[in-house]
Amino acid sequence: MDKKLSTFLDEAFAPYGDFPAKADVMSELLTNLQEKYADLRKQGMSDTEAYQATIDSFGDVKEIMEQVPHDRKQDSGEREEEPGWRESLKEAFRSAKRSRSKFAQTTLQQTDLSDTDLAGADFSYSAMSGVCFDRANLREAKFRGTDLKDASFVSAKLNGAMFAGCSVQNVRFKTADLTDTDFNASALKGSSFEGATLNRANFRACDLTGVSFDGQTLEGVNFDGTSLKETSFKNAVLRNVSFHHSAVKHAVFDGAKMDKVTYALLQGAKATLDNVTIA
Repeated sequence: MDKKLSTFLDEAFAPYGDFPAKADVMSELLTNLQEKYADLRKQGMSDTEAYQATIDSFGDVKEIMEQVPHDRKQDSGEREEEPGWRESLKEAFRSAKRSRSKFAQTTLQQTDLSDTDLAGADFSYSAMSGVCFDRANLREAKFRGTDLKDASFVSAKLNGAMFAGCSVQNVRFKTADLTDTDFNASALKGSSFEGATLNRANFRACDLTGVSFDGQTLEGVNFDGTSLKETSFKNAVLRNVSFHHSAVKHAVFDGAKMDKVTYALLQGAKATLDNVTIA
């Protein structure tokens, strides 16, 4: 894995050529990546998962280079006269991870990020409980293994965003655009989706205990392998919705309208479908 991480660094810094401090920079950053990789492996990630999470956390090379000495006279011994050089480089590495597109593995609890443009941002493996993303642009943002308990995404744009393996309990998605959003294997107990747009959203293998989709229009939504204890779909409209291998017997469908295929699937899974309309 050390060789793979070294190759990643070589490719990342290739556009900058052989600048004077390159050997020290590469050595310092390789150590940083090795430590990060080892820590993620101890947390139970596979080799592939830990490697991907490590390089995802790397940040912006341009910002790192801004902290690198460029004077050629500092190639060797004179570097020792600058005791803060290495710490400066480490801070540049940390700052780069907090740049617009890289927030991976950062601590941002209770931060106000409302009304910000964060399209494509990566918040993987970060501590973000209580963060406010109201009205933010988070199209295609990534939240892998992120702690988002009690966060707020009211009226946020989350088209194509990914929440894989996240803690998303008691989160507010009121009137948010969640078209094509992927919540794969996330814990969403107690979260609110009132007025949200959920076309083609993916809730595969999620915990949706107690979540309400009352009055929602759900088209092309995936609930396969999902925990639906006391999940409510009262008066909802369901079209081409998938519930394979889900405990639908514990969900509430009172007053819902659904197409024939969705109805047949739920009926076969022993869901209670009293007062349901096929349309």
